[in-house]
Amino acid sequence: MKKLIFLLMLLCNSSFAQIKIIQFNAGWNSANDVSWVMDLEECKTIGYTDIATNTKAQTEYKIAVVPTIIIFKDGEEVARFQADLSFKMIATKEEVQEEINNQLMSDF
Repeated sequence: MKKLIFLLMLLCNSSFAQIKIIQFNAGWNSANDVSWVMDLEECKTIGYTDIATNTKAQTEYKIAVVPTIIIFKDGEEVARFQADLSFKMIATKEEVQEEINNQLMSDF
């Protein structure tokens, strides 16, 4: 029975999408860091990139305003949340978590 449960766990882990979150911000805008990003659930990886020191990432991900939160599913960008003109994130934790949940449920 234990072997069956272990096998099912392995199959489930390999069949679900891998969700990765990256928050892009800049040191000069640290007052507007989105602290709740680290509390998001069902994410394989949560990262932070300072575009003031990593200009290559800014170009690669086309970051126009900070903070920006990007959700990746299996390595592909599936959603983006950006700050308003005052450099404050307008999306809520609940909205971002809902998008993560929607992405995971889309596999079923």
